[in-house]
Amino acid sequence: MGQSASKLLFGASELGEPDCPLKVYMKQENQKLRYFLYARKSSESEDRQVQSIDDQINRLKELAKDLNLDIKKIYTEAKSAKKPNNRPLFDEMIGRIEKNEADGVLCWQINRLSRNPIDSGRLSWLLQQGTLKSIQTIDRQYLPDDNVILFNVESGTANQFIIDLRKNVKRGQHSKLEKGWLPCFCPQGYLNSKIKDKGENDITSDPERFPLIRKMWDLMLTGNYTPPQILKIANKDWGYRTRKLRRSGGNPLSRSGIYKLFTNIFYTGNILYSGVQYEGKHEKMVSLEEYDRVQFLLGRKGKPRPKTHKFAFTGFIRCGECGCLVTAETKSKLIQCTGELKEYTYYHCTHKKTVAKCKQKSMKDDNLELKAEKRIEELTILPEFLDWALEDLNLKNDTEIEDRTKIYESQHKAIVQSQKELDELTKMRYRQLIDDETFIKEQNTLKSQVSQLKSRLRETEARAERWLELTQKTFNFATYARIAFINGGLETKKEILMGLGKFLTIKDGELNVETNKWLVPIKNGYPALEAEYRRLEPTLQNATTGINNAKSEALTSLRAHWRRGRDSNSR
Repeated sequence: MGQSASKLLFGASELGEPDCPLKVYMKQENQKLRYFLYARKSSESEDRQVQSIDDQINRLKELAKDLNLDIKKIYTEAKSAKKPNNRPLFDEMIGRIEKNEADGVLCWQINRLSRNPIDSGRLSWLLQQGTLKSIQTIDRQYLPDDNVILFNVESGTANQFIIDLRKNVKRGQHSKLEKGWLPCFCPQGYLNSKIKDKGENDITSDPERFPLIRKMWDLMLTGNYTPPQILKIANKDWGYRTRKLRRSGGNPLSRSGIYKLFTNIFYTGNILYSGVQYEGKHEKMVSLEEYDRVQFLLGRKGKPRPKTHKFAFTGFIRCGECGCLVTAETKSKLIQCTGELKEYTYYHCTHKKTVAKCKQKSMKDDNLELKAEKRIEELTILPEFLDWALEDLNLKNDTEIEDRTKIYESQHKAIVQSQKELDELTKMRYRQLIDDETFIKEQNTLKSQVSQLKSRLRETEARAERWLELTQKTFNFATYARIAFINGGLETKKEILMGLGKFLTIKDGELNVETNKWLVPIKNGYPALEAEYRRLEPTLQNATTGINNAKSEALTSLRAHWRRGRDSNSR
């Protein structure tokens, strides 16, 4: 700034000369006006370059002293101005100006007052009406008689910055999502990388919390624990603490946090952002099947169900008539002859649906337990058959690999076809054959379809190992589950009954189970084989010589029937 310009703006006293007429006039006019000082700073990228609130206030106080401004009150706010009605102190200040409690506003720049057309228009109108007689910034003054174009250009520039910033942010977010990364803070169990170039940071597993959260999922998947119970175990027994951030974290996991954890699809390796599902590149913690099971246990929509008592068979059995969950309650009864106070537990429909009146009666817990034991007994096999089954698995595994390869090829073909359709859709948009609304709708559908297909493809890649492990567990379950159910406690009984299958229902005093598919071959083919085995066994036991050889020969055909039975039933 030249010397003559300095004289005009600041006066000449600092240069050893008398005040210029312009500054003397401004001082005289400003003596008549009352000002509110307003300082604001937010997290927007441009605001990071703006001086701090304290620095703004100090510099503006110096300007007020120099111009002889009467400051009635200082307003400071750490809020974004990109949306109207988002700054309570700003609204209070404008309201007081409208009530003639002040005449002007002193601020750093116009963009401190507004970055949206609503607030800008409000200020411009107050200025034109003369209600707001002055807006004084660090470098100029806006008056009612000024040309409105200059004020509108500067406020419009501030508004345009927000529009451009929003576009850039959305473009950056979309780019990260397409690359498979969540464009914001990741949930518990993961860490945001901060060492790469801007826009290239990814997400890694938190080595401290990832295994603990996986253990929380394991507890939930058993069906024996509620989220509050798991929360207590994690915080008190394991000493779990949330990751430490600059201003928060380092605390025990909250009650709401445990429910957010169990309802976040991010843990399956997928990202749900703005209603669209993307395939993530972060390490997945649970499979989609495990995630769906937990949602079912939480009430399908992920909402916690309050519990006041602990019962073996609540939370997963439904009424066979109306579909409502089955609950339980304990009632006490005084036995007149002995004076003993005895407790009885009854299971009954919650009757939450009022469309049709459910007529199902309650069932005693010991009766329900007998029904459950009966269903387990239907799937129980002899230890001898367990040995044969495990021996048979080694032969069956080769066939499973072939099946998996065929499924993998089919899934890969479906992905290629969906991707081709997505490319064709993009070409149609470039040629303006479809409008934006149709394009976005179809694009989101195809992207979601591709994401789901890729998830299934990843599941298929590891199917052989999982199949072998699952089948071994299945036959062990079928051999020993009944004994464990009879001798086990509430949690053991619940876990075993849930292992039988899905959609357990009670209707007309009977427990019905949709048997898990891996147990279907046992249910359908085993009873006849066991009957034949028991018919042969006494004869072999009574043999006086060559018992082992005779037993082996006599049961060879029975083992062949076993294998053929398994081959004819789908997993």
